[in-house]
Amino acid sequence: MMNSALPETMRALCLTAYDGRPESLQVTEMPVPKPAAGQVLVRVSAAPINPADLMFVRGLYGVKRSLPTVPGFEGSGTVVAAGSVAGRLLVGRRVGCIPTPNMDGMWAEYVVVPAMQCLPLLPRISDEQGSSMFINPFSAWAMMDLARRGKHLALAQSAAASALGRMVLKLSLKENLPLVNIVRRAEQEALLRKLGAEHVVNSSEPEFEERLRIKCHELGVTLAFDAVAGPMTGQLAQALVDGGTVVVYGGLSEQESRIHPKELIFRRKKIEGFWVSDFFSKGFNRDQLRALVGVATMVGKDLETPIRAKLPLESAAEALRIAASDMTAGKVLFTPNASTDAR
Repeated sequence: MMNSALPETMRALCLTAYDGRPESLQVTEMPVPKPAAGQVLVRVSAAPINPADLMFVRGLYGVKRSLPTVPGFEGSGTVVAAGSVAGRLLVGRRVGCIPTPNMDGMWAEYVVVPAMQCLPLLPRISDEQGSSMFINPFSAWAMMDLARRGKHLALAQSAAASALGRMVLKLSLKENLPLVNIVRRAEQEALLRKLGAEHVVNSSEPEFEERLRIKCHELGVTLAFDAVAGPMTGQLAQALVDGGTVVVYGGLSEQESRIHPKELIFRRKKIEGFWVSDFFSKGFNRDQLRALVGVATMVGKDLETPIRAKLPLESAAEALRIAASDMTAGKVLFTPNASTDAR
């Protein structure tokens, strides 16, 4: 049911071209969408700019919609209307949510999402933390689940100072799993050591590959998570003990993953891909429900997201520039209704 007090139109960031230019992302007045059966309407409180969003607006992501479209793969807000009886149970509740990939996203004042892809926020979880509770926390949880299921005794990861990398670090410490963390700068190494990291390797330093290989062999690392791709995939593969697996889940380098064939043939290494969207596309079976419970209890604590800036939709060009400049510094959030809420 739609609330008669809702406005008929809303402001949204519309993408008109997959070219990465600031002028291709403009604030547009458009009708407030109406939820169909199984859907709810969410008044958006906060929506982060993730690396996946930066790739999407340039046409480099795994999902490409017809234009114009509203980006934003996750966010938080309050459910204000429902398209069916089941969804009415969420009306008035604060939720973290992810829209369907082929529909408009969260960079708007209102968004329609499947009711099953809304997770009510505990009172202690802020709108800001709730806005980033799906992509990174579920990715971190799923990666550690891969480690548990594969009975891996030691791990490695690239982009370790990112928000997701820090979550993986915290979970590895919680489970007492040795983790080799790869960073690019000395200040990132200091940050991770402050968070409790014991094994940190700087990819900008001389003899990085040899130091990484020695550390991985000392610990017996058999599973690595790679957010960078390019040469890093092969460097991780080479460092692992025989039979190890590199899971590629990002392409920050914007280069093809490169690996020497001897690692695959003679040392029986494996390269796999991970996309968190696949985790949700299967529906909420036992594994997904177990993840929901696990993530819901850890968001804002072990799975806390650092926040760098909160900006209105009108500051899209500045927001994307800040988000792309230094991902270690924290997330940049759009707060579409902040000016209205402040009245």
